[in-house]
Amino acid sequence: MMSVLLGSSGVSWSADLQKGSDAYQKGDYATALKEWTPLAQQGNADAQYYLGSMYDGGLGVPKGYKTAVEWYTLAAKQGNMRAQYNLGQMYHEGQGVPQDYKTAVKWYTLAAEQGMAFAQGNLGSMYRNGLGVPQDYKTAMKWYALAVEQGNATAQYNLGNMYYSEQGVPQDYKTAVKWYTLAAEQGNAPAQGALGVMYAFGRGVLKDYVYAYMWGNIAAMNGNQLGENLRDEFGKQMTPSQIEQAQKLARECVAKNYKGC
Repeated sequence: MMSVLLGSSGVSWSADLQKGSDAYQKGDYATALKEWTPLAQQGNADAQYYLGSMYDGGLGVPKGYKTAVEWYTLAAKQGNMRAQYNLGQMYHEGQGVPQDYKTAVKWYTLAAEQGMAFAQGNLGSMYRNGLGVPQDYKTAMKWYALAVEQGNATAQYNLGNMYYSEQGVPQDYKTAVKWYTLAAEQGNAPAQGALGVMYAFGRGVLKDYVYAYMWGNIAAMNGNQLGENLRDEFGKQMTPSQIEQAQKLARECVAKNYKGC
């Protein structure tokens, strides 16, 4: 673990943090590194988080997950919410550290308790899938609900899945469609694919192959395999005019940023 120099050298932390941020935004990673490194060594949690991010992404430095974890840990122990979340991800995915779901849950929880929507959503998934904690749908719903209050699209999609699959709640396709729609309108590709499925089979909505194809096509354009499969499969059952209509609706939906489709 990196040693942290204690005490202050008279450096104006906020001013130098801002210099580093300004440089970073311009893509001048060398200057950002120069400004942030002394602050991080003096114990500034924000600078430690920023350095962790640079090593995590290989920005201005060789990509190094282990070094990223070291900086994130220093910042996370001081209560830096973003570092706690990123550290949770590192343990969750086994990047720079052995994969450890229990430790991932620990850091996600600390960030989630500070109100971070991404951490709340990830924590919901840990409880839903029983990773690092006993499977607990009620607790998963609690964390997803907090995340969706902040408009988190991934949590909206996952909440839709819980209603779809009857996990901790009675199966309710209409409510699943509601959450899928909110996520899809934010560009969440898995939710767009899921909406296509709902239209294809008439679950929570009237069966409509045109809208199934439309959402499947949109999801496929955003890299979702389910959407691509759906579009290709149901396209075989549609007339050329129906496909043309679905493609037109898809173009219009994209032009509206997926709102009101």
